[in-house]
Amino acid sequence: MTHNQGLTPKFHPELTPSVEELEAQERRLVFRRFSHDDAWALGCLLVELARERQAPVAIDIHRAGQQLFHAALPGSTPDNDAWIARKRRVVERYGSASYLVGARFRAKGTTFEESSRLDPDRYAAHGGSFPITVEDVGVIGAVTVSGLPQLQDHKFVVEALEEFLSRQR
Repeated sequence: MTHNQGLTPKFHPELTPSVEELEAQERRLVFRRFSHDDAWALGCLLVELARERQAPVAIDIHRAGQQLFHAALPGSTPDNDAWIARKRRVVERYGSASYLVGARFRAKGTTFEESSRLDPDRYAAHGGSFPITVEDVGVIGAVTVSGLPQLQDHKFVVEALEEFLSRQR
């Protein structure tokens, strides 16, 4: 009899991407330009993908302090809008994806909430907000999703950006 016989199989959570993998996503997902029309098209792609999955999310795209797109799908709540604002502020402050910022703190053995010295009612380093980076310009805004567990929010935005940018190449 092996030592595992009769034991319940161990639950295997979804693999968490490393800081290096997250940084590679940011280097890869860069726009040549980002206009109002691009924000609309990206937002519509996110809505289409969310509807296909019946994902109860809110979606937001900001550029230079202006909201260019917002949608709230069935099952989302006003709380999702509060999360969007908190996650977006992290991107605006750090210039990196909200999930990556949180991962960097975790990699140092601490948490964003413990060590950032920022008000947790205004900032959340939880997955779902990704920087809109333009070649030779830098971070100009953020695309944010809220309504799924944080890693799924992050992966959902990354997937949409990958699809959107592949159409532009």
